[in-house]
Amino acid sequence: MGLSEEENQMKFGVTFDYLCPFAWNAHEAVLAGLAGGRPWKVDFLAFSLAQAHTSEDDPAVWYNPAGQSGLDALQWGVAIRDHWPELFGKAHSALFAARHQHGLDLKDTQVLADAVSSAGCDPDEVAKVVSTGEPLCKIAGEHMMAVDQWMAFGVPTFITGDQAVFIRFMERGRLDDLDRALQLLSWNRLNEYKHTTIPR
Repeated sequence: MGLSEEENQMKFGVTFDYLCPFAWNAHEAVLAGLAGGRPWKVDFLAFSLAQAHTSEDDPAVWYNPAGQSGLDALQWGVAIRDHWPELFGKAHSALFAARHQHGLDLKDTQVLADAVSSAGCDPDEVAKVVSTGEPLCKIAGEHMMAVDQWMAFGVPTFITGDQAVFIRFMERGRLDDLDRALQLLSWNRLNEYKHTTIPR
């Protein structure tokens, strides 16, 4: 008897923060795979690099979010992910590109509005959702879960079951690189494999 569609699906989570160019490299590959029909069920999990770099003695960034690096963009991304999932892929790419392709300031609300508008979202509606505080609560919960459950420390971290792997892809959107990396996610006898230099 053949496997069901659900059993054939590969399920994984992947963390993101729009501040990180390596996260953009990875997420473009994930989005390309989904667009190309890969049998994946993907959870896009918010992770705050600002919080990851906060001292243990300092309050968490969600208690004082104003001006925190990357946190505004994360809230816009999570709002679209949860309320307009059909537009999330394009908006996700646009928010990464605003920072890393166009060199824009993600603390500027107009930059965020322009990015999501280019993906077909209504920026006023997204801003309304952000103003409720719901996306910020989601970010806090997902970040703390990633740290507490999988000891995540950065983005992109790929998560499947009880395994979590931090991966830096050097090229953006390479589906072949992602396919190769996903095959290794459950290989837990390898802890670290790092090139000392990368010829470019």
